[in-house]
Amino acid sequence: MADETNTETEIVATGVEASAAPEAAPTERDGGRGRGRGRGGNDRGGNNDRGGRGGGRGRDDRRGRGGNDDDGGEELIEKLVHINRVSKTVKGGKRFGFAALVVVGDGKGRVGFGHGKAREVPEAITKATASAKKKMVRVPLKEGRTLHHDGKGRFGAGKVNVRSAPQGTGIIAGGPMRAVFESLGVADVVTKSVGTSNPYNMIRATFDALVNQTSPKSVAQRRGKKVADLLGRGGATTVEAEAAADAITE
Repeated sequence: MADETNTETEIVATGVEASAAPEAAPTERDGGRGRGRGRGGNDRGGNNDRGGRGGGRGRDDRRGRGGNDDDGGEELIEKLVHINRVSKTVKGGKRFGFAALVVVGDGKGRVGFGHGKAREVPEAITKATASAKKKMVRVPLKEGRTLHHDGKGRFGAGKVNVRSAPQGTGIIAGGPMRAVFESLGVADVVTKSVGTSNPYNMIRATFDALVNQTSPKSVAQRRGKKVADLLGRGGATTVEAEAAADAITE
């Protein structure tokens, strides 16, 4: 009886172990599959993370380069003036692309323009913007809102007249010229375009008029005199001339 009892105990134990073994094996295999899926998921997730980090670095680099181009990361006003579809004749047909004309300014007396060509519109605009940032010029402004004096500009068949205006006049200009003065930061100006309406010629004629702008401060330095001496020649008293000279910041 004792031998039978021991045998039954061993059979029961063996049965328990045998039944437990198959349950443990699938658990390990499941765990292995889980780990495999986890590794696969992590790998895929890692790839996505690496891609995300790479994309993030690319965007940051682009912003960093843009900040360097913008002289310390200052915000610039970018205005798209004109988009033109162009074509290049090659062996076998024509290749079509786009040409963009962009005006860039800081709204504080600096402005530039540039043009670029590419197969796609966004790339053409990017090239034009980069070109405009490299060719920005400084224009003296009276009270930070208008021009110091009237001027004329010409390029090819394009002719423009620009005039200073009292406060509240606004920007009396149209088309490409308005984009230039808005980017420049001028609030009051009166302009007139005579001749061609080609935006490229109008922009170049406008810049020809702007680069010839001078301020009383620069004229006084060139002549070796005081600003009050120049302002007092119009019949103003000495006190008025000195007050006007102190009000001039550019």
